[in-house]
Amino acid sequence: MQLILADSNELILLGLRTIFNAQKDIHIVGEAKNQQELLEQLRTFGADVVLIDFTAEGFSIDVIPKVLNRYKDLRFVAITEAQHASILLDALKSGITSYVKKDCELTEIIDAVNETARGKQFFCGQLLETIQKANIDLTELNAEVFSCEPVVLSERENEIITLIAEGQTNDQIAEMIFLSRHTVNTHRKNIMAKLGVKNTAGIVMYAVKTGLVSPNRFLFAPSLN
Repeated sequence: MQLILADSNELILLGLRTIFNAQKDIHIVGEAKNQQELLEQLRTFGADVVLIDFTAEGFSIDVIPKVLNRYKDLRFVAITEAQHASILLDALKSGITSYVKKDCELTEIIDAVNETARGKQFFCGQLLETIQKANIDLTELNAEVFSCEPVVLSERENEIITLIAEGQTNDQIAEMIFLSRHTVNTHRKNIMAKLGVKNTAGIVMYAVKTGLVSPNRFLFAPSLN
C-alpha cells in the first residue's frame, strides 16, 4: 500500500514516518508540507491513502474534494488535534474516509490507515464518542450503506466479534490478542457502528446469524444486557 503523509509539522512527520516505516506492507511514497506539495506528489508518485492534517498550516479542508475529483480511488485518513463535532462533520462530507486524533494509540492510527486502504471506515475511540454525543448518523454520510453490498468486516473485527460472543470482556480480549483495552474498545465501537447495533446482544446475534459461533453455546447461558 502506498501512503503519503501530509502535515506541515516536521516533528509530526518524523513520528509518522517512524511508525509506518516499521509496517512491512506500507510504503511511504511522499511527505507533503502543504497542499501544493501534496498535489505535486500525487501527480508524480500516486498513492492509495493520504494521511493528512487538513488543519495544519498550508492545508485546508478544500483540498480534499479537489483531489478526489481528480483521483477517484484515493482515500483520505484525517489525523488532527481534538476538533468540534461540526469540523468532524465537515471533514466527512468533504470526502474524508477515516479519522483519528494525534493523541490516539499507535495501533489505532495504523489500523485506520490499513482499514481505509481496504475500502473501510475507521474512527478512533475518542472520535466515536464525539460522533455519538453529537448524534451524527454516519450512514447518512456514506452512500455505500444504501447499496445491496453486505457489511464488510476485517479479520481482526471478526475475531473480536467471536470473542465477545463467547463472553470475553474487553480486558480478556486485550490480553488474548495482545492489544490494549482501549484499542479493543475502539474496535468494539467500530463493529457496532458497522452492524448498526447498540449493545453486546446485537453483536452476539450477528455472530450467531453468520456462523461465527454456535447458537448452542447460549442455550443455558444467562440473558445478555
